[in-house]
Amino acid sequence: MRFASLGSGSKGNATLVQASDTLLLIDNGFSLKETCKRLASFDKNPEDITAILVTHEHGDHIAGVGRLARKYNIPVWLTEGTRKAAEKTLINVSDLNTFNNHEAFEIDALEVQPVTVPHDAREPSQFIFSNGVQRMGILTDVGSITPHIISQYDQCDALILESNHDDEMLAQSVYPQHLKQRISGRLGHLANQQAADLLSKLNTNKLKHIIAAHLSEQNNCAARVRKSLATALSCEESWIEIADQENGLAWRDCS
Repeated sequence: MRFASLGSGSKGNATLVQASDTLLLIDNGFSLKETCKRLASFDKNPEDITAILVTHEHGDHIAGVGRLARKYNIPVWLTEGTRKAAEKTLINVSDLNTFNNHEAFEIDALEVQPVTVPHDAREPSQFIFSNGVQRMGILTDVGSITPHIISQYDQCDALILESNHDDEMLAQSVYPQHLKQRISGRLGHLANQQAADLLSKLNTNKLKHIIAAHLSEQNNCAARVRKSLATALSCEESWIEIADQENGLAWRDCS
C-alpha cells in the first residue's frame, strides 16, 4: 500500500491511496485541468482512479469532485449528510454512494474505515485504509481530539495529520477575531500542539511515515510544525514530512 498528496492547504486538497490496482482519490479541491496536471506528475490519469472519497463539503476538498467524476464516470463515496450539503456540486454524478460513518466498507483491494470527527460541516468524516497488513490514516479538518479518534488511529503504519496553525501566530495574525475563533474552536482546525498531543496519546510503534498537512500559509511555518511533532514522537525533526500546497508529497510506501 502506498500514498501521495496532490496538494494540501486552503487552496485545494487531494490524496491518493493505492493497493494493487485499486487507486482511491480522497477529496479533490482542484480544477479539472489542475487535477489532471497533478495526477500526471504522479504518473497517473483520471482513468486510473477506482473511486473518489469525500471527507466533507467545504470547497477546498470537494470543488473539483463533481466535474472529475462526471467526465470520467468515477464512483463517489460520502456520508449522507455530505451528499445533502453538496447536492449542487455533485449534480448529475451518475455513481453516488453513501457510507455509514461507523461501519467499515471495502472498495476492491482496500478496506475503508470512516472516522467521525468534530468539524464545522454537515457530517464530516476522515479515514483509515488497510490492505489487510498495513494501516494508513488521514486526519485533517478536525477541531478537537476525541476519545473515538484516539481509539481509531492507534498503530498506523503511516499518518497524514493536520497541523494547521500555530496558536501564537494565529493570535497575532491580521485575521478578524471571528475567523480566529472559528479556526481555533472545537469545530475548526488542529493547532500544532493539538496534533502533537494526539501523537503522544497514540501507540506509534509501527509508524513509518508521519506527514503534517493542511498547514496555514499565514498562521504556521514548517519549522514550528516539525519541532512540535518531533518532540511528541521523540524523533529527529527531519523525520517529520510535510505535504504542501504546491507540490503535495511524493509516493510513500507503507511497508
